[in-house]
Amino acid sequence: MPTYEYPRPALTVDCIVFGLDAELKLKVMLIKRDIPPFIGQWAIPGGFVRIDETLGEAALRELQEETGIRNVFLEQLYTFGDLGRDPRDRTITVAYYALINLIDQNIHATTDAREANWFTLTQIPQLAFDHNQILEVAIARIRGKIRYQPIGFELLPTQFTLTQLQNLYETLLDRPLDKRNFRKKILGMDLLIDTGKLQSNVSHRAAKLYQFDQPKYLQLKQKGFNFEI
Repeated sequence: MPTYEYPRPALTVDCIVFGLDAELKLKVMLIKRDIPPFIGQWAIPGGFVRIDETLGEAALRELQEETGIRNVFLEQLYTFGDLGRDPRDRTITVAYYALINLIDQNIHATTDAREANWFTLTQIPQLAFDHNQILEVAIARIRGKIRYQPIGFELLPTQFTLTQLQNLYETLLDRPLDKRNFRKKILGMDLLIDTGKLQSNVSHRAAKLYQFDQPKYLQLKQKGFNFEI
């Protein structure tokens, strides 16, 4: 076994998962810790990286073990390594974030999580470790990125209305958008597929249902297409 001259810090991963509920409110997944430190306190799902797994594998494993969420695309956010961020030891964490349609996920707490639940951004409690800071960085990242990449479609059902799409952007950007200009811009990109279907079981006039054309977007992106809202 190799001998290291210097002590090695512990390495963890944390997973910030955002979802949109039926009322189009942005929510984040949190777990209530069942082990010390910060036992009984809410936190971002995560844990220690095993010696035989990559960072990405560790993030997916911890997310599934602590919340039941699986088969999601996680993107690396940032590395947090402030001294004293973990009272147990010198610990560096690599944070990941994901956007999902929370209706498709059946959540349940396991391993060292006592409870798992969705919280709106206005209901976030004081979190364990430096997780409030990590969450703030993640929120800033998606609010910036959604303006130049179509990541918001990950939060919507496969088929959606233009009103749902606009409400999504207004929620993430935290500001109102002009309806006429938004529709003109989004339809002008020619990235939405008209499914030929209408909403069902609604009390108002049924609206058209669309799908995002991911293959077409990827082709256009290779040619330098600029997605911007």
